[in-house]
Amino acid sequence: MRRFIRSESGAVTIDWVVLTAATVGMSLAVMSVVSDGIEDLADRISTQISDIQLRDSFDEWAAFRAENAAEAAAAAEAEGQDSS
Repeated sequence: MRRFIRSESGAVTIDWVVLTAATVGMSLAVMSVVSDGIEDLADRISTQISDIQLRDSFDEWAAFRAENAAEAAAAAEAEGQDSS
C-alpha cells in the first residue's frame, strides 16, 4: 500500500487528463463565441454566390462583354469630362 501511495506514475496521467479537459473546454468556449460570426459570414457568402449570373453560351458572353465595354467607355468619357 505504501508503494502505491508513493508512486508518482499516476500523477502524469492526471496532469494529461486535466490539460485535455482544459483544452476541450477552451475550444468549446471559443466555438460558441465565434459561431454566430461565422454563420453570418457564410450567409453573406451564399448570397453573393447565388447572385452571380453564369453565362452558358457564347452569345450571352459576347453580349455581356459588349455591355461592359459600353459601360466602361461611358465611365471613361465621364471621367475625362470631370477632369477638364
